Amino acid sequence: MFTGIIETLGTITQLQKEQSNLHITIQSAISKELKIDQSVAHNGVCLTVVAIADDMHTVTAIDETLQKSNIGDLKVGDLVNLERCMQMNGRLDGHIVQGHVDQTAICINLQENNGSWVYTFEYDATNGNVTVEKGSVCVNGISLTVVNSKDNSFSVAIIPYTYEHTNLQQVKVGDKVNLEFDIIGKYVTKMMGKASY
Repeated sequence: MFTGIIETLGTITQLQKEQSNLHITIQSAISKELKIDQSVAHNGVCLTVVAIADDMHTVTAIDETLQKSNIGDLKVGDLVNLERCMQMNGRLDGHIVQGHVDQTAICINLQENNGSWVYTFEYDATNGNVTVEKGSVCVNGISLTVVNSKDNSFSVAIIPYTYEHTNLQQVKVGDKVNLEFDIIGKYVTKMMGKASY
């Protein structure tokens, strides 16, 4: 379980394909503190640490993960948002995030707004996922508040701190991001019979 509050950025240092799996090595400030078998969110995708060396750690993404997220699009040198799982005795500063990406979205608009940024993302609504105005959504692992919610798109307003400390600083129009929709919204949608999960 995660909160969507990004702990640090990591840099992709190596990508290695093995059959349908992708081994990803990341250099970060928290890598040396991790343990083998620990769950860490990478751009919002919960992945298990399989190796640690100095200030780098390695995780493995299977085909299912590569198909449903932007993890397979990563290149050496790319920045990824990192968050360790939440501690049960800590504050929940973001919202409840499972680290299970529902689908991807495309950035269709980006506007600088006198010290903040507004990103608009479009997604395939046929999967049954929804956003609500002022509700929560997880974009690349970042807990954000939805503005301008539509049937297949939404916007988020980004403050300077979030822009500087996450990989949103690298997201451009046309780029793919990971989405995890609010868990409460998903349960309500299912109970209302509007989606088939």
